[in-house]
Amino acid sequence: MKNDYKFDVVFVGGIKTACINRMDLAQLIGKICHESVENSIREPFIIFSNNGHAISLYNSDKEAKEQIEQADLVHADGQSVASFSRWFNKTKVVPERTATTDMIHDIPNFYQPTLKHFLLGGKESSVSKAGEILAQTYVNFDVVGHQHGYFTDDDETAICDTINAAKPDVLWVGLGKPKEQIFCIRNKHRLKVPVIISCGGCYNYITGEYPRAPMWMQNSGLEWLFRMANDPRKLFVRYLLTNPHAIYCVVKHGLANRTLD
Repeated sequence: MKNDYKFDVVFVGGIKTACINRMDLAQLIGKICHESVENSIREPFIIFSNNGHAISLYNSDKEAKEQIEQADLVHADGQSVASFSRWFNKTKVVPERTATTDMIHDIPNFYQPTLKHFLLGGKESSVSKAGEILAQTYVNFDVVGHQHGYFTDDDETAICDTINAAKPDVLWVGLGKPKEQIFCIRNKHRLKVPVIISCGGCYNYITGEYPRAPMWMQNSGLEWLFRMANDPRKLFVRYLLTNPHAIYCVVKHGLANRTLD
């Protein structure tokens, strides 16, 4: 069934990334959920994100690489990935960024039928408030459950049982890289959910705990700089190390693919 969903891909930093825009991605997710329920097919369609952090992890951590490669779709979470896709490609490129912080709103905006959502990750106060805001904002965004992200590996079986009992169409997993990818891959055979989406700190942006960058910074690929300025203690070293490494990996893979062509 998964092979029925066709979309172009381009390799960005070594990661196979979907060439898809925001509206088409939201409608694809809705279509997968609808057809999974109609056909009683419950093998999760897993969606991960590509950004500078992901590219750096993919090229430096074997386990992270294997996890990302098991995703059914990897989308361009940052404007930099959309820009990188044009560096060494002329035909297949990422048309626009599909930031997860936008995607969670795009789904109810671009796919009108009601979908059921389960929110996993973050602090209890954040994830519960995010669920309330989304349910109040969109009549077609049905929050059927939430669970904070402070749990151990031993808790995962019970958490999966809780998620399955809620019967969501979409499971959002916001545990941060690489923990959320590990959770998704390790539990994909337990989870009877049509679509699983990794979403990082998405809930904190919904609640307003994390501010969004001005649109000009988002569109120019500088949202990371805004985030770092707002939380330098947490993000300065990460961006200092991962951004140059990600650019190096994009160039390395791009030149290698050009040589092969």
